Amino acid sequence: MRRRLSGAKVRLYEHDAAVHVRMRNIRLTVEYDGTAYCGWQWQKNGLSLQQVIEEAIGRMTGENTRVHGSGRTDSGVHALCQVASFHTNSTLPERSLLLGLNSLLPPDIALRELKEADPDFHARFSVKSKVYLYYICNRPVRPVKERLYSWFIWQPLDVEKMREALAVFMGSHDFTSFCSTHTDRSDHVRTILAASLEKDADGMIAISLEADGFLRYMVRTIVGTLAYAGLGKCTQEEVVAMLAAKDRRKAKLTAPPQGLFLKQVNY
Repeated sequence: MRRRLSGAKVRLYEHDAAVHVRMRNIRLTVEYDGTAYCGWQWQKNGLSLQQVIEEAIGRMTGENTRVHGSGRTDSGVHALCQVASFHTNSTLPERSLLLGLNSLLPPDIALRELKEADPDFHARFSVKSKVYLYYICNRPVRPVKERLYSWFIWQPLDVEKMREALAVFMGSHDFTSFCSTHTDRSDHVRTILAASLEKDADGMIAISLEADGFLRYMVRTIVGTLAYAGLGKCTQEEVVAMLAAKDRRKAKLTAPPQGLFLKQVNY
């Protein structure tokens, strides 16, 4: 014998179903200058990008919302195309949300795109690969315009030696030697899918790395080692030995954060 629900319980279930239907999964594409921030993730002792974006969404929707990024960028690191996602009950159209949030965000953060995503999309867990760019300004005189967006090295760098060192990292490796000792990941195996290094006539070196995932400080430590190779301070064979050692003490310095950009996230 089936029990009949009381009127109050029916209304309660109808309300819960309506809330579930209204919940939307929103995907953001974010561009930012990370100079003024302590990184993507909330921090107790500094202003994070995640905090600023969540507060803007809260002002727009009246909701206390958690925004999930495709990954953490550290203090001073920039993004051309960070991807983030959040859930909301707001019925505001996509364009209204986009324009409204951009009006609330500071000048160094902009939403390039906002659209509704599939319910199962997650900015972090759905990632297939990411592309990072790192810029080195390599000329005798220090830059002004690029000072917040590149690593200045005045000594001449041998680009061919840097490319030889870069080739070592292609494929799947244990990158223990090339990540922070404080990383929260126990598995240090990552696969470099593509890599390039180009220098223009103005002395700007652009290093691009695509991988299925990155460890904390991984790109910056690789770049620091490439700079050492370019200065003639280590050979390709020594870089091979650093990688095989699985010991952070064997790799070279970590490049500064301001030259690093998250360029692309692939799903």
